[in-house]
Amino acid sequence: MLYAITDSTLMPGELMLIKAQAALQGGCQWLQYRDKSKDQALRLTQACALKRLCEQYNAKLIINDDLQLAIASQAHGLHLGQGDGSVRQARQDMDPHAVIGVTCHDQLSLANTAIHDGASYVAFGRFFNSSTKPHAKAAPLTLLNQARHLNVPVIAIGGITPDNSHSVMHAGASAIAVCHSLFACDNVEARARDFCRAISA
Repeated sequence: MLYAITDSTLMPGELMLIKAQAALQGGCQWLQYRDKSKDQALRLTQACALKRLCEQYNAKLIINDDLQLAIASQAHGLHLGQGDGSVRQARQDMDPHAVIGVTCHDQLSLANTAIHDGASYVAFGRFFNSSTKPHAKAAPLTLLNQARHLNVPVIAIGGITPDNSHSVMHAGASAIAVCHSLFACDNVEARARDFCRAISA
């Protein structure tokens, strides 16, 4: 599965919806809205527009690190970084079927805690050099194999390209999350299709 993460720098203004739609047309199944700006009105407008767009393509919209925005936009889920909010609180406040994911860096112990608290999926990484988070701590591919016993989807993130996607999936990832490698391309739809082919190979 291809999990795309938006970037307000790569996708300013109207490009947010244009590039998001291209990713969905290319086969993206989950789309995370990530915008760290303080413009709450704009963030809500964009989140609601992305929710409608995702539903057209039978995809899920996940909101990054903002429980209230996830609730207000009626998104399908929420993604939390370490220290960015309580999984238990999100599980309590959101729809019972909401998708709630947690960043676990390179630590299985964080994943076990997140799952115990009600997480729907866990994300590990970075696995390769990342343009989005170049200073993030590296995680070994062996971690994905160790995470196979977890009873939730395991998402790999960090520097993943169509060329190295297969190694990540082969190591045990359920899906890959991408940002710069997808949305920095001129032809986002074609790039998304490249990722989907690599994942299923």
